[in-house]
Amino acid sequence: MLHLMCERYALPDQVAAEREFLPGRAWWSFAAKYNVAAEQYVPAIRWHEGESEAVMMRWGLIPALAEGRASHSPRTIEAHLIMDSPIFRGPWLNSQRCILPMAGFYSWQLTNARYRQPYFVRLLDRSLFGVAAIWDRSISDEDDVIDSCSIICVTPNELMIGIANTEGRMPAILRRKDYQTWLSGTPVQAKAALHPYKHSGMQAYPVSPRINSTAPDDPELARPAEPA
Repeated sequence: MLHLMCERYALPDQVAAEREFLPGRAWWSFAAKYNVAAEQYVPAIRWHEGESEAVMMRWGLIPALAEGRASHSPRTIEAHLIMDSPIFRGPWLNSQRCILPMAGFYSWQLTNARYRQPYFVRLLDRSLFGVAAIWDRSISDEDDVIDSCSIICVTPNELMIGIANTEGRMPAILRRKDYQTWLSGTPVQAKAALHPYKHSGMQAYPVSPRINSTAPDDPELARPAEPA
């Protein structure tokens, strides 16, 4: 069984995200959050008509053919499975790629006592970073337009394997020099930008089990805590 290593994540504030990604047009509006969960609307950068634009998207992709129904809305897709998926193949070939700003993400370790200990994972040299994602647009019978996205996952690095106790997957963290390629390059060029991030550039530490609930949202969630 593969373990998802990005069930929740933390958002930087809007000013910091715009400084990092320099969108040509900014339609988004958001504040820093510490407990982003699936089905929430999250900020994303995508390429549109020759420039980058900053928009809000639902986390959990609703394919175009679903006509707005979210009965099956995966929040992640493994990079090597994209072309095998009827949900993701079309958006991938149409270059419907985006970047999700993050300050860090949460992962859970199953302890010997069978307790799921949450960890917060961040980068050592970057207070925020971009994660590769793919998006699609679905229009309901009532003409409601829903833009939604799924995070792309890659093979975990040594740090993430140590947390998960087993093989799993980690979000595809992009290098800054790959932002533009990911947004506007060909599918072949974009796929070449997907790599496990170097483990030496990352940090993970245990945090409070309060993150096990989607209700709290405060800076304490991402601060170190004694493991249970």
